[in-house]
Amino acid sequence: MIVFGWAVFLASRSLGQGLLWTLEEHIAHLLWTRSATITMGNSCICRDDSGGEDSVDTHQQQAENSAVPTADTRSQTRDPVRPPRRGRGPHEPRRKKQNVDGLVLDTLAVIRTLVDNDQEPPYSMITLHEMAETDEGWLDVVQSLIRVIPLEDPLGPAVITLLLDECPLPTKDALQKLTEILNLNGEVACQDSGHPAKHRNTSAVLGCLAEKLAGPASIGLLGPGILEYLLQCLKLQSHPTVMLFALIALEKFAQTSENKLTISESSISDRLITLESWADDSDYLKRQVGFCAQWSLDNLFLKEGRQLTYEKVDLSSIRAMLNSNDVSEYLKISPHGLEARCDASSFESVRCTFCVDAGVWYYEVTVVTSGVMQIGWATRDSKFLNHEGYGIGDDEYSCAYDGCRQLIWYNARSKPHVHPCWKEGDTVGFLLDLNEKQMIFFLNGNQLPPEKQVFSSTVSGFFAAASFMSYQQCEFNFGAKPFKYPPSIKFSTFNDYAFLTAEEKIILPRHRRLALLKQVSIRENCCSLCCDEVADTQLKPCGHSDLCMDCALQLETCPLCRKEIVSRVRQISHIS
Repeated sequence: MIVFGWAVFLASRSLGQGLLWTLEEHIAHLLWTRSATITMGNSCICRDDSGGEDSVDTHQQQAENSAVPTADTRSQTRDPVRPPRRGRGPHEPRRKKQNVDGLVLDTLAVIRTLVDNDQEPPYSMITLHEMAETDEGWLDVVQSLIRVIPLEDPLGPAVITLLLDECPLPTKDALQKLTEILNLNGEVACQDSGHPAKHRNTSAVLGCLAEKLAGPASIGLLGPGILEYLLQCLKLQSHPTVMLFALIALEKFAQTSENKLTISESSISDRLITLESWADDSDYLKRQVGFCAQWSLDNLFLKEGRQLTYEKVDLSSIRAMLNSNDVSEYLKISPHGLEARCDASSFESVRCTFCVDAGVWYYEVTVVTSGVMQIGWATRDSKFLNHEGYGIGDDEYSCAYDGCRQLIWYNARSKPHVHPCWKEGDTVGFLLDLNEKQMIFFLNGNQLPPEKQVFSSTVSGFFAAASFMSYQQCEFNFGAKPFKYPPSIKFSTFNDYAFLTAEEKIILPRHRRLALLKQVSIRENCCSLCCDEVADTQLKPCGHSDLCMDCALQLETCPLCRKEIVSRVRQISHIS
């Protein structure tokens, strides 16, 4: 929700700026001759209320501001299709240099308050985005993120990702200059070991840049010095959070095939074998390192002779798990199907394998990271729009508990709850009572008042479900082991009633899944969505007919032309 709200706001400002540039030449003379002062849009956001930094404006600049009603560029992002605009526009007032560190810390302080899509971003976020439109400003922002984000704030790395992800792409010169400023190598990784925040933030910045860049730019960034630095951060002498974000950065660099080969040749798998043993550690920070190390060994940095985890994990007692076939694209799921983690900049979601239609049901989640997650219940109609920032609780078919921002989510609207902020190791309970049509959320056994809003839209077909912001992780218990805080009323568990075949329990690594997909034979007249049933249905009024009836009934708009579907007609002649 945070990422989506900011992106929509910036996109709307971009449209306004584009229209302004088109009309400026035609109306400039008229505007300069007008004597009345015209108020600029969004001034309430972009104005510095303190008056301290911009109090020395000249009379000439004030006259320019009042005579020319330009849209405030601090409220506008560049068009993603157009190259970033560098410097100040012809009618843009010159601004004083901002306190970058203060703006970064202000953004970190208010990030928890950005909960609805119609909220406008705070002044600090808009100003940082504006500053980053020049090479010098971008470098200032990046260095500030490394310098001031504190180690103990659970949203710190997510704020780094959020700010850099929305900033314009850096130029080649800016990347080269950043490399020179940081001057990273193995020796630098050993310095300031008593202050791990700097190394954690540096690794988070590198990972975000690796994710944003592609091809030659990413290859150029991963020079020998940066590779040596990240590998040195993986050594056991490093702080676990430094190890975690160094590994995540290497994962993101490995999204480019040439980088993946370079990293693999550094014998990284030997280091990860040691870290993999932390996957079940009682220290939740080490547990994250172990989870990521195991995932990397299974999916990216394969080691010859090592058995993949899914081939040896014991799943005999598990009858319900997270559904690897009903998940957004970047979520990591453990081989036993009960733990999930997001390290992408998007809002990743997943549902479990078992659906309930009647009765009283309960499951628990152990909080591994204390950042933003929305966990609760969702039906099949609940949509996963990870890049738009929509997840569980963001439509009328789901309801979610958010322990970081202390909110209950339903239909993309939130309301506060009285539980304290969750922390690592906390247990969150989720009770679904379909007899009474209510949901009850618990934190370490303490319950909230029932939630009933979702039952105005649906009364059956519920799954346990969750959405994850960047760098968040939790473990689910669907009844395969005893609950820590079972509710006092009689309830059922998924594990008691669900059933999965041995094949359905397998969560394949991505390279194995891709290999299987290449072997799949798709018949010529199959549905373009499920690739299973015959494409025997025509959509009206657009006339497209590449779908089966089952898939067509689940759609409101045509996936090809986006026209609204009024009716669906089965074409008998297509049935073999």
